[in-house]
Amino acid sequence: MVLRDGVLVDTTTQARALLDIGPHETLAWEEVRAALRPFFGPIPADPDSSQMILPAPDDPETRLEITSGGGRRHLSISAPPVGAGDRLRWRVGARELALLRQVMTRTPAPAWLSDDENRVIWSNAAYTDLCTQQGADPATPPFTLLPGDDLEDRVTRASIPTQEGTALSWYEIQSCRIPDGRLHFAQNIDAAIEAETAQRTFLQTLTKIFAHLPIALAVFDRKHRLVLFNPALIDLTRLSAEFLSGRPNLLTFFDMLREQHMMPEPKDYGSWREHLQDVINAASSDHYVETWNLPSGLTYRITGRPHPDAGIAFLIEDISAEISLTRGYRQEIEITQSVLETLEDAVVVFSQLGHLTFCNAAYRALWGDETEATISATDIAEATRSWQSSCHPSPIWGDLREFVLTLRDRAGWDAEIHTIAGERLFCRAEPLAGGATLVRFSPMPCGIVRQCRNVLQSHA
Repeated sequence: MVLRDGVLVDTTTQARALLDIGPHETLAWEEVRAALRPFFGPIPADPDSSQMILPAPDDPETRLEITSGGGRRHLSISAPPVGAGDRLRWRVGARELALLRQVMTRTPAPAWLSDDENRVIWSNAAYTDLCTQQGADPATPPFTLLPGDDLEDRVTRASIPTQEGTALSWYEIQSCRIPDGRLHFAQNIDAAIEAETAQRTFLQTLTKIFAHLPIALAVFDRKHRLVLFNPALIDLTRLSAEFLSGRPNLLTFFDMLREQHMMPEPKDYGSWREHLQDVINAASSDHYVETWNLPSGLTYRITGRPHPDAGIAFLIEDISAEISLTRGYRQEIEITQSVLETLEDAVVVFSQLGHLTFCNAAYRALWGDETEATISATDIAEATRSWQSSCHPSPIWGDLREFVLTLRDRAGWDAEIHTIAGERLFCRAEPLAGGATLVRFSPMPCGIVRQCRNVLQSHA
């Protein structure tokens, strides 16, 4: 290779192949130095002596001889002859090298190789395009990477401005150590960053909502560590915020509830541990709902639900007022039923839809000994047919059916019926709250019989 005034003017065929240039292509001295650097290392920009010999770092028998003088610079490379085996292996390696170059050229992810001073000594086309978009020098990476241990691989997140300059574009950069420096691969993670941001925003929104929720919430992750709770959990369980903020696991959480007497006391600690594992398994499969009657008199409803990513969520609700109201309501119903059972009159109650909801012992004795199951399945139509079959013909049965099923305002009325057995009964229909109807059958007193006869005679 011959250079005149810093420009390549003459080369052999082998030299052109080494420099990877065409027959009529010329290079400047700086470009020749850059092309020979991978083989012989750094070459002085202006050799001091008229003759310099540089051996190849990995092959001392291969030498570069530089002769300067008279505005000309002559470069010659001497190397031992290549045998047939080395030539064949070189051809295979050349094909593989061409393939790898095509792969790296078409790889959409930016990749580059940097030296110990973070200077880029190799890069692919995607990296060059990224630098061009950013208006950055390709010799310096556009990403800010924190220094790390050279012996360890690491993954770093870094951001750069977008083309519009109004936002940041995020990349995840994997760096690994190789003999020539550090190899870096960058992958765009804007979608992942947006998803994480949306998740954090959603979690903050849920946290604000849960802060005003009267039901206590405790969410555990797949490792059964507490990751989310609301203030109601502190109020209902009497557990400290410091303890809950420490992210206790499920077993520690329930153990602390037991120590605070905020859950039913187990018979023995061994069975308690087994029961707790059953609770976790049931909550994981969405089958856990339990009512805790606490020693303090409070009643809690505990619901376990599976959480995304194999987590578990527990809802703790204070239902003491509801239970107390239900118990009082049931007690009132039982008292009312007991009172009606003591009446000598036959009493039956129908719902707004005409279903029989209650009857006392006198009713069952009057109209036949029927079981509770049969009575509960009876409606007003079946009941009036049964009554009609045991009585002489009367026009009140149709009126009674219409009275029970009507949705209009109603007023109570009464009538006299005669059973086939010869008994006279006083039938009274009264509207009740909620559209229900009470029908009462009582023996006809003598005074009422005479009064009814007088009324009939006066109308006649």
